[in-house]
Amino acid sequence: MSGAPRSFPVPRLAGIYAIVDASLPVLPETLLEQLLAGGIKLVQYRNKSGVDRSRVQAMHALTQRSGAVLIVNDDLEAALEADGLHAGQEDLSAHDVVAVRARLGSRILGISCGTAAEARAAVEAGADYLGVGPFAATATKLDAGPPLGESGVRDVVAASAVPVAAIGGIGLANLAGVARTGAAMAAIVSALGLAADPAAAAREFTVRWNELRP
Repeated sequence: MSGAPRSFPVPRLAGIYAIVDASLPVLPETLLEQLLAGGIKLVQYRNKSGVDRSRVQAMHALTQRSGAVLIVNDDLEAALEADGLHAGQEDLSAHDVVAVRARLGSRILGISCGTAAEARAAVEAGADYLGVGPFAATATKLDAGPPLGESGVRDVVAASAVPVAAIGGIGLANLAGVARTGAAMAAIVSALGLAADPAAAAREFTVRWNELRP
């Protein structure tokens, strides 16, 4: 599948960006199917203990059928089986970003940033979007650092020439705050993955976001 042309138009990097984390108490494929049924078009698969490339292939088949995009966290080789890669600051030096950008070709590259300076460097190196957070306190990523809040995320958005995905502790209660930062995407883990009905939750988040950021 590596290097194969996309069989569908890549949607705008905007809207609800669902994170399917392997630590959630549901099989990634099962959760992915539910999220896609709820209308999610941007998905990231994250497994800090190691990405299974065969699972990525199976998940990618699901997203392709739904006209959605699948991004893989950290693992470049697995990302070549999907639509792109997301990497943290600790995973890539500036030099590495350039090399990774070349390997990905037309695939999407997202890079985590926490400051305006990191944002500018990531964009210059070829990032297609930035992941910025944590927006609020989160238990999903233990090394996430202190919350940036609206002002911190807004500063990065202002410095970025590419779309920004705010992440960390985002739920319906603070989704309006995320929208006020100017972020193009709200990246959500627990509020979708731990929902009693992930498909219904995905629809609710999408409708609300579209009201806030039409």
